[in-house]
Amino acid sequence: MSKSATSYLHGLRNIGIIAHIDAGKTTLTERILYYTDKIYRMGEVHEGTATMDFMPEEQERGITIASACTTCEWKNGVINIIDTPGHVDFTIEVERSLRVLDGAIGVFCAVGGVEPQSETVWRQSEKFNVPKIALINKMDRLGADFTSVLASMRERLKANPLLLVAPLGEGDEFSGLADVLTLERLDFDQESEGRNYTRTPLSGEELIFAEKWREKVLETVADFDDEIMEMYLGGEEVPLELIKDCIRKATLNLSVTPVFCGSALKNVGVQCVLDGVFDYLPEPLSVPAPKAIIQETGKVQELVVSPESPLGALAFKVYMDEGRKMVLARIYSGMLRSSDSILNVTQGKKEKPARLYRLHASHREQVEEARAGEIVALAGMKFAKTGDSLATEKHPYLLENIAGYRPVISRALEPANSEEADKLDEVLQKLLLEDPTLQYEQSPETGQRVISGMGELHLEVVVDRLRREFHVTPRVGNPQVVYQETISSTGSAFEEFDRELGDKRHYGYASLTVTPRDRDAGNMVRFTFDTTEWPDAWVDAVEQGVKDGLQCGVIKGYPVQDVDVAITEIKRNECSSEPGYRMAAGMALKTALENAKPELLEPIMDVEISVPDENVGDAISLLGAKGAKVENLFDRAGLKMVQALAPMCSLFGFSTDLRSATQGRAGLVIQFLRFDTLS
Repeated sequence: MSKSATSYLHGLRNIGIIAHIDAGKTTLTERILYYTDKIYRMGEVHEGTATMDFMPEEQERGITIASACTTCEWKNGVINIIDTPGHVDFTIEVERSLRVLDGAIGVFCAVGGVEPQSETVWRQSEKFNVPKIALINKMDRLGADFTSVLASMRERLKANPLLLVAPLGEGDEFSGLADVLTLERLDFDQESEGRNYTRTPLSGEELIFAEKWREKVLETVADFDDEIMEMYLGGEEVPLELIKDCIRKATLNLSVTPVFCGSALKNVGVQCVLDGVFDYLPEPLSVPAPKAIIQETGKVQELVVSPESPLGALAFKVYMDEGRKMVLARIYSGMLRSSDSILNVTQGKKEKPARLYRLHASHREQVEEARAGEIVALAGMKFAKTGDSLATEKHPYLLENIAGYRPVISRALEPANSEEADKLDEVLQKLLLEDPTLQYEQSPETGQRVISGMGELHLEVVVDRLRREFHVTPRVGNPQVVYQETISSTGSAFEEFDRELGDKRHYGYASLTVTPRDRDAGNMVRFTFDTTEWPDAWVDAVEQGVKDGLQCGVIKGYPVQDVDVAITEIKRNECSSEPGYRMAAGMALKTALENAKPELLEPIMDVEISVPDENVGDAISLLGAKGAKVENLFDRAGLKMVQALAPMCSLFGFSTDLRSATQGRAGLVIQFLRFDTLS
């Protein structure tokens, strides 16, 4: 690989900003864009002017809903940043972003610490082995306690935080930062909105404070490097570059998390985080190359991260821009030029992107080519969906797809008239392209369009977009819970299908047994006899009949989960046919499920309430009235934390009731846990 072909990769960082809602992710992003000269005036979330929250729904609610992508430059390096949502209803936005990132910045509130969604996104990043640095934000707020945040990172995230930039004072007494490695004081000039800052040697108590944290850094890195260990034990001064190099290696293998402190809103400490991105987070060459299946041979091959390799890319998001479909893609290997003919390997269809763009939130810059390591938007893609692999016909690399999510809530939509009905169907299809967590079906009995999603806010945003962007104003029904079905015992059945369809007689026979599996183990369909003695088409028809049947249970027609289906026998006669076996298998499954004590599973939600001491009783009483089970009660940042499990059906309007019961003093986070019975 030539030097020129890879030099740009060494200065490239693909990072995401992840955190709990209201931890300051978008505010941090605004400062990053300002200090990298990408924007010339900082927007604010509370004013609805944040650059990355460009959707009207985001500006009204003051939260991030869709992950936004931008590119900026810092000290001769390039950063692709994805600002991800913090609200649990938009978890898949975080998941699919993490799938294509090389590193991440975790943002924690100095008062709230590690909050529920912080844990969720952190676990997601661990699943994808994403190295991280952390920012303890809002050090100027009353109640800020950075040592408590470090402790909660160890306890709740099982992380190994390494403090590199410490706060000088907390809350009202927060006056600046201490660089633990250089033992310098950092002061940020507010007249230049933090753009200018000075470094001066620490002295007095501030020096003693910083030296204590520097000693902890040296103790930690000495465990990872024998050379540093010898110098440390021998009382020698360890060179700064050697320390930083060791921290970088430990960060890349997820052994430590470098931690910075500051206040993004007050323009303090952002440049330290930017330096940390390049000092400790990986370029595309430093992360394990993704593995792909070569479709023709079935062999697994590691992609070579180089523009000179064959193309390998993943479409990780689809969205509509002024009525045109745009596809966000991460180029893992090779090079893509506009108008190149490529293969959508997942769907087996040819594609030809008309234009390539680098994105800056809602704005875009056209480019002629995209190289390995880059994230770009593709226009003119007809078939691409979220999770599709893009490659060349000669090298059809198939990358791992992006996991799906099961919806927990639905709402019915009724169009005002037949003309609007057609437009509503067309718009919903566009929204389905953008959002894999949104589901949509039309009831043949009522003609209602039923949309299903991840939470009340998720569906509220969908309805808002229908009205605002597409000028469709359907009547909207009340939220309804989405259930699943399962069984609680073993059941067996056999069915014979023998009848004429059209002018041809069809026959099939299937016998099977259903057994419950552990919760969330999924369904299993298997044959207990040697199927090689039977035509493949008949065997496939039986299996398909069972799988189709599992999509519609016997209580209320909800999908069936966690069932082991053992097909024990099939029979034949002169009229045996694929339709016959499929029908027989479906009928046998339905009877067996009815014999196996079927039961409904409802979405069980994880509820966490933060509340002052005097309102704890009110919160717990309200949870009891909603049928919730209180699981835990503990202190955090001067508040009582109440953790509970509750069925989704009892939580409609719960946030309003909680505000009333606690005079608006309680904080609430609700996220989906599993489909189950609450007993």
